[in-house]
Amino acid sequence: MNVQSIMTPRPRVCSADAPLAHAARLMLEQDVGEIPVTDGEMRPIGVITDRDIVLRCVAVGGNAQNDTVDSCMTAPAQMVRDDATLDECAQLMARHRIRRVPIVDANGAICGIVAQADLEATDARSLKQQVAERVSTPH
Repeated sequence: MNVQSIMTPRPRVCSADAPLAHAARLMLEQDVGEIPVTDGEMRPIGVITDRDIVLRCVAVGGNAQNDTVDSCMTAPAQMVRDDATLDECAQLMARHRIRRVPIVDANGAICGIVAQADLEATDARSLKQQVAERVSTPH
């Protein structure tokens, strides 16, 4: 089984120069905790999470209306190709302690996203458990 079988296709994305408030609105509209940050050719250059906004902006007195995504995003983005196996994806998530991973096509353009919860809906439940244990373990 590969990641195409479980990924959410065509996720909403934002640019690095977008206001943080825009990224937060996308998260609210889509009911997600991460938005991939892409360049002009739709290649992921980072990700912005709800946690990034809270810890790197709000907690330090920033302004989500004026600060831009690039001031808080996590970069570079960890990603996998759309032909990667679920095991390869889960291993990357566990190794980097991330709950979501952008999926890119052969040209490097974003085509989907896989979340830790997506692994639950497959025969790969043991992979989800492995990712959950690694992500939840203090660095």
